[in-house]
Amino acid sequence: MEKRMLLTLMVFSSLAVLAETIAQKHAIEIYSLHVDCKVSSRFAHTVITSKIVNRANESREATFEVELPKTAFITNFSMSIDGKVYPGIIKEKASAQKEYDTAVSRGQSAGLVKITGRKLEQFHVSVSIAAASKVTFELTYEELLKRQLGKFEVLIKVRPKQLVKHFQIDVHIFEPQGIRFLETDSTFMTNELTKALTKVQNETKAHILFKPTVDQQKINPELDETLLNGDFVVRYDVKRGAAAGDIQIVNGYFVHYFAPHEMPVFPKNVFFVIDRSGSMAGRKIEQTRDALLKILQDLRPEDHFSFITFNSKVAEWKSSLLQASTENVASAAGFVQTLSASGGTDINRALLAAVSVLDKAEGLPERSVSMIILLTDGQPTSGESNVEVIQENIQNAVNGKYALFCLGFGFDVSYKFLEKMALSNGGIARRIYENADAALQLQGFYQEVATPILMKIEMQYPENAVERLTKNNFKLFFEGSEIVVSGKIINELDLLPVEIKAQSHASDLTLKEEANVKEKEQVFQNQIYIFGNFIERLWAYLTIQQLLEKSISAQEEDQKTLEAQALELSLRYSFVTPLTSMVVTKPADQQQTELANKPTEADNEKPRIFPVGDAYRLRSGSPSGRWRSEPQSGSNKKLLSVVARLRGKMRVQPLANEYPQLLLQLPKQNETICLNTDGKAYPSVHLLSDPEQGLTVMGKLGDRTNHFVQFEINYVNPPAQIHVSTDEIVLRHNNKSTWLPWTESSTSTVQGLRVSVEKGRSITASLSDTVTVKISFVKFPDDFLGLYFLNTNRFSDKVSGVLGQFYSKAQFESNSNINQRADERLLSVSGSKHRVTRQYKKDYRLESNTDPVSCWSVDVTP
Repeated sequence: MEKRMLLTLMVFSSLAVLAETIAQKHAIEIYSLHVDCKVSSRFAHTVITSKIVNRANESREATFEVELPKTAFITNFSMSIDGKVYPGIIKEKASAQKEYDTAVSRGQSAGLVKITGRKLEQFHVSVSIAAASKVTFELTYEELLKRQLGKFEVLIKVRPKQLVKHFQIDVHIFEPQGIRFLETDSTFMTNELTKALTKVQNETKAHILFKPTVDQQKINPELDETLLNGDFVVRYDVKRGAAAGDIQIVNGYFVHYFAPHEMPVFPKNVFFVIDRSGSMAGRKIEQTRDALLKILQDLRPEDHFSFITFNSKVAEWKSSLLQASTENVASAAGFVQTLSASGGTDINRALLAAVSVLDKAEGLPERSVSMIILLTDGQPTSGESNVEVIQENIQNAVNGKYALFCLGFGFDVSYKFLEKMALSNGGIARRIYENADAALQLQGFYQEVATPILMKIEMQYPENAVERLTKNNFKLFFEGSEIVVSGKIINELDLLPVEIKAQSHASDLTLKEEANVKEKEQVFQNQIYIFGNFIERLWAYLTIQQLLEKSISAQEEDQKTLEAQALELSLRYSFVTPLTSMVVTKPADQQQTELANKPTEADNEKPRIFPVGDAYRLRSGSPSGRWRSEPQSGSNKKLLSVVARLRGKMRVQPLANEYPQLLLQLPKQNETICLNTDGKAYPSVHLLSDPEQGLTVMGKLGDRTNHFVQFEINYVNPPAQIHVSTDEIVLRHNNKSTWLPWTESSTSTVQGLRVSVEKGRSITASLSDTVTVKISFVKFPDDFLGLYFLNTNRFSDKVSGVLGQFYSKAQFESNSNINQRADERLLSVSGSKHRVTRQYKKDYRLESNTDPVSCWSVDVTP
């Protein structure tokens, strides 16, 4: 997960009225706003101080909002009103809630902290201040920055919403290993604001200062509106010296950073398990297709891969994993283009099928990394629906052999379920947000796990000299990340030895290093960048994070023990974690107590129709014939399981008894067209011409079947023709002919035009910057050919023909007729209007024809 320092600073009056003057709007004035971030050896300590004055002649309410990383722990908060300090006190969560319930009637808390985005949570507090009074807010939080794709990143998202007289951001960085590179960026920077930015850097230290004047902050010299609305970014990485990493020591606590580089990458055996249930329909399945097409291009030739797609049924793309050759990747791209969504969600059977294929796989590289990547957007509704049974089934099947990564698309998934399943099987879980960049999120996740360079890593330290060691065994290490281990030295040592054992692609490794304790301690003496015993706090932060993560997949008794240990450390080091709360006390004349809790990713979900752990009965007769749930007394888990199964089975699978003549995906409309033409009266049908692509496709219908049995594909550059029939494939170029039989897989290339035949299944013709032509060979009930295209965004506006016109001149008309049936629409093509109907057909683009494709059926005349 991308770990960033993020904060949004927003203090404003909640009593704004539309008729207010500019002066009245800023009666609550922020006259000073300071962000002070000290990063010492990756551990970041951030203090935000906001000073506010009420310039109105009456009391006003000031609201202080700060967005901080989900991975950060708040350590302190206070507000000072006219010299009196009101501190936040961190307590055990249940105790804090009890105190709050006593202080506030009915115990209803809005909460001071909530999740606001994929990486953010927001701290929010309001207080009423008298006329001419001042208040100072101060919030502190800490976080261990995580290296991702070769860099650390501090992202400060600033939004004061008014001009600030004294505005300042300080970022101090101290990295004893040396700073390899450092850069700053901003989404709101102007030439004028650039003058307010200074950067001072030497071998190990850097200071970034951003201090704009009021005039520099203005959008326009005549208006009191601020430019400061966006991201302020600092990125850096450190130098890497010793092969065994770098050890740093302060006051008896050590931290060991290990990030090898320039090592050979393990071949990967990647199994993609993709949800195509009905809830994935629309933009989600489209974004999934886009992401998978990009990921396929990133596979290395030595990698092996395959797909399983699932709804209430499980479909294997191939019966085994295939090497990521050009031909296999092109074939997979064709398969991905055909993904459509319908039906229920059988996660259990899909994952078990993937494990089974990996177990039986032959011919995989001896030293390789096998992983399963699951993408789903919902609850298990078909097959086994008890999440605990599924988790146990998958853990028993995987048995430590493979890493399982679980991606939850949107907010209808049970993140707890996916997270526990991933952590129990050596992987991680990640939520994919339903935004325009969802495809980029999926690609970004794959890039993080695309380059494994070490496996079975053991970080060993002398048992009689070190205690309180954090996690020191790791299943995999990916290029661009970093392993962090911390602990306490218990004996007087001159040298702290470390030994690292791991497996690389080439061999087994043993790396050794010794750290001179006194020399390492001396590094951090008298550094203005250092805040107290920062390595001890880093150790506590890391330990709490790992205890909480471990508790997710632990049995109930072990879970209680782990949480108790994490709670004790949270209280000792004053961290607001999911086990603690901060009690914020206000002046006596206001609501006196509020709570700041730490939300988790699992809290960031839509309520489910049938909540786990409660018993519900179904009642019919509600509006529109929908089911509704009512709480029942007692517990009835079996009923929940039955309900989940019923919900899966209630999705009716349509029958499809025939293939269409032609299938195409309308550009940018996520709609599939099934095209039929009465072309038997013609020797051949002009299907497509695009002069800018230099491509023409003609087709011939069969005498005994109402499907195409022959295609002629003509290219201008290079001048080549491809004749494809159910009997043979012939490539002609410069008066030479090359025969490519259907009975074997083969490839032929002429001047960049690549023609690949997959034995008895399909032919692919691809040319750089040109649309890819794909033809499937269907053998039942009668032999025929199915034509479709990939990379259709490359078609020009001049594309024409019976099929080609749909790529440039087809558009669904808005449904203005309220009486029009849902399965009927009006489609405009080249000026002609066609009434089209929703039908279900067999999909000749797929090897398996068990799942129909939903399409709009169109009849056209050549």
